[in-house]
Amino acid sequence: MANQLVEIHSTAEFSTLLANSTIVVADFYADWCGPCKAIAPAYAELSSALSRPGKITFTKINTDQQQELARAYGVTAMPTFMLFKNARVTDTIKGADPRRLSEAVKKLAQEAGKNDTAGEGSSSSSNWIGAELPRGYSDITSQVDVTSLELLNWDTAGGNARTIVQQSQAKDDKKDRVESDTDEQLMIFLPFQSTLKIHSLHITSQKPTEDDDELPSRPKVLKLFVNRPGILGFDEADGLPATQEITISEKDWDTKTNTAKVELRFVKFQNVTSLVLFVVESEGDNEKVRIDRIRIIGESGEKRDGKIEKIAHDE
Repeated sequence: MANQLVEIHSTAEFSTLLANSTIVVADFYADWCGPCKAIAPAYAELSSALSRPGKITFTKINTDQQQELARAYGVTAMPTFMLFKNARVTDTIKGADPRRLSEAVKKLAQEAGKNDTAGEGSSSSSNWIGAELPRGYSDITSQVDVTSLELLNWDTAGGNARTIVQQSQAKDDKKDRVESDTDEQLMIFLPFQSTLKIHSLHITSQKPTEDDDELPSRPKVLKLFVNRPGILGFDEADGLPATQEITISEKDWDTKTNTAKVELRFVKFQNVTSLVLFVVESEGDNEKVRIDRIRIIGESGEKRDGKIEKIAHDE
């Protein structure tokens, strides 16, 4: 099979590729990096053996030419390989370690093959589908520190805080979404592993299929607070000025993906270490709210001056 390596020339091109290939393997390299050159033949061999259009794509990203991408994914050493599944980072390998790289890629490819077999004859997809990514920005939900997520007023019979940042497409299953408990208000604390610049939020929430006020509905009014040390109480949130208050209208929801793209005042979300999302009201007269998935769109990490360090490999 011919070599299928894709050279990435822009952040937008990489974002589009992530949205259109189930698995993406990215080689962050530099022309001046000796270990990068040493592992290149093994990487090309993996690409030739495993590339599948729309399923598994191998890319090369020159960090000197694509500094924005390198910063966005926190690349600080060369070479760095990142494995993506459904646009989310699943593994990072630093250094020229062909054995470890091969094992990680083949394991992910085998998982993809099993999913393909299980899905034969079905029109449904396991991939999360949301709104189109804005030019120059990426899905950075992987920067959420899932070990410190918090929720207030959620129905414990359903999913938990980790559910809404999962990479898979939401299923029509109460366990695979978050619903509020005693009323329509819901408080979510999202801490991040690095400082983010947040451009927008993608919120997925299925509309009730029946006209029943007892069914949970989509969120309508949101308040966002940045850089809080922890989750806010409801009374506390009512008394604090929000970083931004948002009303999601009916026309904001994509009827195919059940996703609303929430635009933020970017200047207010430049150095974000945590985000509190307060659902104040649900849509219609429904007394409960549901959120299936949340995606954070923007840039991760801070600008780094100087040349990226090269390493042989991590032990």
